[in-house]
Amino acid sequence: MAPPLPGPLEHLAPLLAHYGYWAVGGVVFVEDFGIPAPGETILIAAGVYAGAGELNVVAVGLIAFAAAVIGDNIGYLIGHFGGRAFVHRWGKYVFLTPERFASAERFFTRHGGKVVTVARFVEGLRQANGIIAGTTGMHWLRFLAFNALGAALWVGMWVTLAYFAGSNIGAVYDTISRYEVYVLTGLGVLVAALVARHLLRRRRRRQES
Repeated sequence: MAPPLPGPLEHLAPLLAHYGYWAVGGVVFVEDFGIPAPGETILIAAGVYAGAGELNVVAVGLIAFAAAVIGDNIGYLIGHFGGRAFVHRWGKYVFLTPERFASAERFFTRHGGKVVTVARFVEGLRQANGIIAGTTGMHWLRFLAFNALGAALWVGMWVTLAYFAGSNIGAVYDTISRYEVYVLTGLGVLVAALVARHLLRRRRRRQES
């Protein structure tokens, strides 16, 4: 019998009970090319089910990994062939406003592959990173490598944690989310400092010339 899912995972129980691996692959897949969907949440829920013997943990990991990589590559194709005009026209329907897109695009242009890997763990960037990589002209093989690395780390972390934590995953998720805020805040401060230093250097060069 499937275990009761804790807290925010509870609403996914009927979906997993009826569709199993298809639910995992489908939800992760659509989330990764920009459609708002609970990809991370269903990944964790599937890990809990696997820990209870309802699903095979290896199958969950492989299906989620494949869905994540393929979904992001579809996002890359959308960005590459559709360009900014496509994003500006349709992005608002998935909460990707022109302002948010421009900010993310600038960050991508500067940090490239590192962002593709880390973006997997950041809500908002996870859904948009393929599209942004495509519009900024990132080489596809480079994107594929960093994207696969990020997908492997993301899937591996959440499936493993959920598999072993079981019904305690709610508390684990809350703890990680709490520290994630501090990490992202620190990264934001670091990026702001780097941008400020760049602007100051450019200003000095202009004054000296």
